[in-house]
Order: sequence, then structure tokens, then C-alpha cells
Amino acid sequence: MDTRPNIVLVHGAWADGSCWSGVIERLQGDGYHVTAPQFPLTSLADDVARLRHVLDLQDGPTVVAGHSYGGQIVTALGTDAPNAVGLIYVAAFGIDEGESLGALLSQGPTPPALAHLFTDSRGFGWLPVDDYVSYFAADVDPVRARVMHATQQPLAGSTFTDVMGVPAWKSLPCWYLVATEDQAIPPDAERLFASRMGATTIEVPSSHVAMVSHPVEVTELIEAAAGARVLIAE
Repeated sequence: MDTRPNIVLVHGAWADGSCWSGVIERLQGDGYHVTAPQFPLTSLADDVARLRHVLDLQDGPTVVAGHSYGGQIVTALGTDAPNAVGLIYVAAFGIDEGESLGALLSQGPTPPALAHLFTDSRGFGWLPVDDYVSYFAADVDPVRARVMHATQQPLAGSTFTDVMGVPAWKSLPCWYLVATEDQAIPPDAERLFASRMGATTIEVPSSHVAMVSHPVEVTELIEAAAGARVLIAE
């Protein structure tokens, strides 16, 4: 009987589920059951509802990995995280109760990847192609980065003002990958998130999209988390 947990991968803003493809291939090759759903990014409540729906569909214990804003989705599960037994943050937001993304980002200079973020008439934010290629996905082949830009999902502006409730990381074990060359979330902010949640932490010399440019290291971290949950269960 396979006792390994399921794995759910949560994409962030300006991306979609395909950004995890290199990680998915490796996890599936190692025999894991993996789900990487698409998130609407229409509101934090909508995104959390999608994640709970996907977690409900899992047959047994599940570790959940979130990238970037995907960490916000994972964190907002709070104490209602069906089947979730561990959280992995990949260059992701892991804010605390009472905090918001907008307030956090306003505390320092605008990161280069977000310097020219623009909001459309319906209140959704988009990244321009030059910033996407040069900063957001700086260590990805430019041809692939342009494809990623073409498939980006915009993020609802309301997500920047949503105030976090009790974070899920306060009740579940956590792992964190710090992308040391990140130009979307400052690496020191990522270190702060990891430290506050008491996460098992690794650092990788990666741009913001570590799961694309460093899929091996991301896969290894996820499998380490999955393996730890098996040991605890035994």
C-alpha cells in the first residue's frame, strides 16, 4: 500500500498551473499523485474555495505547495484545510494574522518585477512583457518566459487589501524555498516569512519562478516534506 501523501500545487499571480510542469513530471515519475489546478485569481475567497474543493477531492493526506500569491491562498486556509498535512512555500507570501499584501509591499521600494504593474478597467493587475522577462522570470529562457507572459492570469486588485485571518502555517508543519535572486518578493521578506513560521528552509539562487528555473530543487523540497509526513504518520 502506498502511504505517501498526495501533492497539490498552487500557482500564483501572473501564472497558471502549467508553471509547475517540470516539477509535476518529476513528482509523477517518482510515483506521486499530483494535482495542479487553475485558480481564478478573481478574489482571495474564490481562490481559497477552489483550493478547499481540490483538497476535498484528495484521497487521504495531502501536502500543499504554493508559489508567490499561491502562498496567500494556502495561508488563508486557516484551520479549515481538509486533508492538508503540510505546507510548502516556494518564494511565496506567508503573512501573519492582521496583515495584508498591500501593506506589506508598501513597506519598501517597489520590486523591479512589479514596477510597471498596470490595472485594467475591471480592476485586474497585469505585468508587461519586458518586466516579466527581465525580472519576474529573469533566469528562464526568454522564449519560454514570453510564453509564460502570454498565458499569465491577471490578479484581482482586491487581493492586496484582504486582511489575513488565522494563518494555516500556525497549525501545520512548513517548508520554505527562498529564491535568493527574486525580484518580485524581496529575499529578506521570504526569510522573514520562513523564520516566523518555523519552516524547514532552503535557499536557491533563483528568480521568482523557482519551480520553472530550478524544478529539481523544488521537487526535492516537496518530496522531503512528503517524506516527513510519512515518517510522522508511521
